Amino acid sequence: MRYITAALLCYLSLFVAFVNGDSPHLNFDWTVSLSQRAPFGVDKQVIVINDQFPGPLLNTTTNDVVNINIHNNLTEPFLMTWNGVQMRKNSWQDGVQETNCPILPGQNWTYSFQMKDQIGSFFYFPSLLLQKAAGGYGAIRIHNRAVIAVPFPRPQEEYDVLIGDWYNADHQDLRAILDMGGNLPLPDGILINGLAPNQATFDFEPGSTYRLRISNVGLKTTLNFRIQDHVMQLVETEGSYTKKEYYPSLDIHVGQSYSVLVTAKNQTDGKAYYMVATSRFIPLELSGVGVIRYSGFQGHPLDNMPPGPSMYDYAFSTEQAQSIRWDLAAGAARPNPQGSFHYGSINVSRTLIIENDVAEIGGKLRYTVNGVSFVHPDTPLKLADYFMLSDVFETGIISDTPQKDLPGLGTSVIDAQYHDFLHIIFQNPLPSLQTWHADGYNLFVVGMGLGEWNETTMKTYNMFDAVSRSTVQVYPGSWTAIMVELDNHGMWNLRSQDAEKWYLGQEFYIRVKEVGQNDPSKVSPRDEAHIPENAIKCGRLTSL
Repeated sequence: MRYITAALLCYLSLFVAFVNGDSPHLNFDWTVSLSQRAPFGVDKQVIVINDQFPGPLLNTTTNDVVNINIHNNLTEPFLMTWNGVQMRKNSWQDGVQETNCPILPGQNWTYSFQMKDQIGSFFYFPSLLLQKAAGGYGAIRIHNRAVIAVPFPRPQEEYDVLIGDWYNADHQDLRAILDMGGNLPLPDGILINGLAPNQATFDFEPGSTYRLRISNVGLKTTLNFRIQDHVMQLVETEGSYTKKEYYPSLDIHVGQSYSVLVTAKNQTDGKAYYMVATSRFIPLELSGVGVIRYSGFQGHPLDNMPPGPSMYDYAFSTEQAQSIRWDLAAGAARPNPQGSFHYGSINVSRTLIIENDVAEIGGKLRYTVNGVSFVHPDTPLKLADYFMLSDVFETGIISDTPQKDLPGLGTSVIDAQYHDFLHIIFQNPLPSLQTWHADGYNLFVVGMGLGEWNETTMKTYNMFDAVSRSTVQVYPGSWTAIMVELDNHGMWNLRSQDAEKWYLGQEFYIRVKEVGQNDPSKVSPRDEAHIPENAIKCGRLTSL
């Protein structure tokens, strides 16, 4: 029997190698540098990629292998992370501070990863030193393979729409505010595709349908997105096809991505319409404005911009979020329908209650997870784990439920077993909205509600067609519950998508491994990729 098992394992290893080897390889060469730009008339050092802001579109298809050689021409260390790309069994390529050593100024490094079993709309951005405040972001598309039907008619064209708050101050100055214990001020404006109001334009032809892939790439502000005199049909979010519902506007929280279909009116006269992204839940109304032009019309939109919901209308936002459901009949990256994965019938292995909070630690502002504010060690966690270094991180300092101890600092890792099925409740006691992102995974958003979660609220869960996504919001004084199967080996970041809170410690890592796995260097490549040959060494491993 053991010979049959060995032969089967050998076959599977060869099969995996064959699939990866047979997949198309896309090669890119990106130079990251600073360029002086002034979207709102104030000069600022902006991070550009190949002199582009936003950066180049990463246009891919399911299972493509992507090789991106990044040259760092900044004066600071640099890493790029790929928001929503799951890096199947390959957290070595995740591009956050505890999976990778940084690319130092004047050096280059090649990311190599596969768009394994994914479709959808995503984006990339710099993950270190609050550099996202300087730009450096761009859109990611993962198209269906030709053999997998898309569950809607092919649109005339696709547009990437990157919306986000913007600060006129350089990112170093914003970082200094946080380092001194302060909060970021309100943003100075909203950009659409890196442009100030009325500068981003989109061409429509009468009667044609267009797919807009919209991502909130900002630092911390929820935005409401809408188009004058048009409705949007939601079809996809972060790799999940959704039930096709129509919306006059969409609340898009920091780090979230949506695909919508918009059908142009059947009109023969040229005309223009406003595309608007307006701030939500802050004491200042800011608007990013784009222009949709029909048939090459060069004029400006008539009438006023379309109104959005009231600034602090959380009920509107909550009801909209609860209306977004999984399309059970649609295939995505694989031929079988999305609904063939019956998450609602899987027994929960472990329940975590994750509470975000704010604290003063050592006389400075910090943000916490169950009372612990993350501090970065000198050696990335992934490397420290692989080389079995001691005293780099601690497991167990974040408990499965919030504790009443005094808040403190720590390099926190939660150990979890491969194929465990987790039930996580994100509890937000604060008066501001929170957004969480999980690297390596999509999360079934089974419920949300006001107040403090308790077991009786599980009766309200959607155990049938909850949407699956990588970034979820938690409204003020509320909770959001998710479920996730841990089917992706590695060291994975779970963080606040609010860049200020992330920078000030609101994150932790989940180490997903087999029971009894004591030596990470001996894990089979069937389960997790080996350390890349070009892996940068730093910290305690610099001399290797």
